[in-house]
Amino acid sequence: MTPADLTRTVLHTVRRAVEADELCAVVPERVTVRVPPRPGCGDYATNVALRIAQDTGRPALDVAEVLRRRLVREPGIAAVDIAGPGFLNITLAGAGQAELVRGLLGAREGGRPLPLPEPDPALLRRLGADAARWSLLCPPGLDRDLLLAQRESNPLFRVRYAHARSQALLRNARDLGFSPEPGEIDSADAGALLAALADHARVSATRAPDRLARHLERLADAFLRWTAACPTLPRGDEKPSAVHRARLAVAEASGKVLADGLHQLGITAPAHL
Repeated sequence: MTPADLTRTVLHTVRRAVEADELCAVVPERVTVRVPPRPGCGDYATNVALRIAQDTGRPALDVAEVLRRRLVREPGIAAVDIAGPGFLNITLAGAGQAELVRGLLGAREGGRPLPLPEPDPALLRRLGADAARWSLLCPPGLDRDLLLAQRESNPLFRVRYAHARSQALLRNARDLGFSPEPGEIDSADAGALLAALADHARVSATRAPDRLARHLERLADAFLRWTAACPTLPRGDEKPSAVHRARLAVAEASGKVLADGLHQLGITAPAHL
């Protein structure tokens, strides 16, 4: 079950609970599911019970229990737990992380380009096409000349560097004779990265260039932190393991999502920086 499938399942569950008069509420147009930041909290979490409780005045824990009983009977869901004031933590049957990564790797190449105004000709000459287009999406007050610097304070550099880093990892793995294979990794280390990957489809669907740019920054930062903390490649005489292959698959999926997002913004994603 992919994040999109789970989102539809949760929304359908809410609708059926309302139709059965178990909940007196307006069915929301959409719901969100995210990878929990801490291990042991399931594969995904949703705050839909809290949202419905706000609209109805009914205790969130009561709403969560109604939805929990229905969700746990859905195919592909192994367990549903209620956490905190009413969050639903959902454990999928099978490898949830692996399905997320496999779904991203199997997705169609290239999202539709997003409509952006043409940069000012003077800015285009000063910054070049890629930096000038990114500058249209920057928060007010940012020094546009910063976008020419290859350093950490440059958000465009971080995004493109993260993509280039993913490609370097894939090249190095090929030299070592192994390839990526989606599998389970430690979500305690990769929680922020998996959450950003799971959120990509929702952000892309908004067709909002500025939101996509901020999403790519979050994804790049999470990817760079993760690769610094968790070795993707074997070290020394260590042989490639299932964990290395699973991490490499996450790196490949991250690079694909970063490249796709940059291409939607009309910006190149070089494999070398």
